[in-house]
Amino acid sequence: MSNSNYSSTSSSTHRLIKNKNGSVKRNELRGKVVVYSCAVLIIIATIAITLFLTIKGLQSFIVNGVNVGEFLTGLTWSPSGEGDVAYGAFPFIFGSFSVTFLAALFAAPLGIGSAIFMTEIAKTWGQKVLQPVIEILVGIPSVVYGLIGLTVIVPLIREHSSGIGFSLLAGMIVVGVMILPTVTSISADALKSIPQDIKDASYGLGATRWQTIYKVILPAAMPSLATAVVLGMARAFGEALAVQMVIGNSKALPESITDQAATLTSIITLSMGHTTYGSLHNNLLWSLGLILLVMSYVFIIIIRFISSRRKV
Repeated sequence: MSNSNYSSTSSSTHRLIKNKNGSVKRNELRGKVVVYSCAVLIIIATIAITLFLTIKGLQSFIVNGVNVGEFLTGLTWSPSGEGDVAYGAFPFIFGSFSVTFLAALFAAPLGIGSAIFMTEIAKTWGQKVLQPVIEILVGIPSVVYGLIGLTVIVPLIREHSSGIGFSLLAGMIVVGVMILPTVTSISADALKSIPQDIKDASYGLGATRWQTIYKVILPAAMPSLATAVVLGMARAFGEALAVQMVIGNSKALPESITDQAATLTSIITLSMGHTTYGSLHNNLLWSLGLILLVMSYVFIIIIRFISSRRKV
């Protein structure tokens, strides 16, 4: 009787262990299905967006016979106007690159300087005060930046220049402030990743704190700092609403930093709702969007290249 009870108990235990293992395997299988499905959906979405925008962006060249060289280098934009049709997108391409690089010149020193302050100069104060401020800046909607630029920056430029205030300079300042949190956060993470042994070795050789920052920490973190700036530029290149509110949206090529200009994003948002689907004007706007997509891929390639050369 005892042996029978033991056999029954052993059999029950074996079934419990088997059921438990089976349940664990099923849970693992469900987890793998969910994870792989998410990964596949992201890949499919990316490929679908790329193919869709590529097909739509090429319609103006394939269907409407637009000359690619004239489209990229032309200075006059009048795809739906009376008289001669002109589709030169160079002023918008120039405006997008100008705002992007000027914003990077504005945000990079401030962002990297703030990161140095947070990680090397006043760590406690920087973490308690400056870090929350940066997080607040990240959460502010772009339309709010545009409104502030429209209310404060544009009138200020108007008072101190011969222009009307709407300008590349206004766009540079607004977008520079918008990408500042991105540059600062990534730069701070890069500086924190520098091993303490490297800093201690510099101090041990008699270097001051500023000499250590300038000659040891910054060179060691330079690839990551460059990545931070490029990521900020990628966001600046695709910004639409805030830039549209302060840049003036002129279709002419600007001659100075205080002149009105337009970007690829601003001209698309302003014009897309006023075009007929499948028309030349509509297809040209899709071509402008294709340029934005290509530049996004270029920024990603640059970031990947910098990351592959990162040495700490």
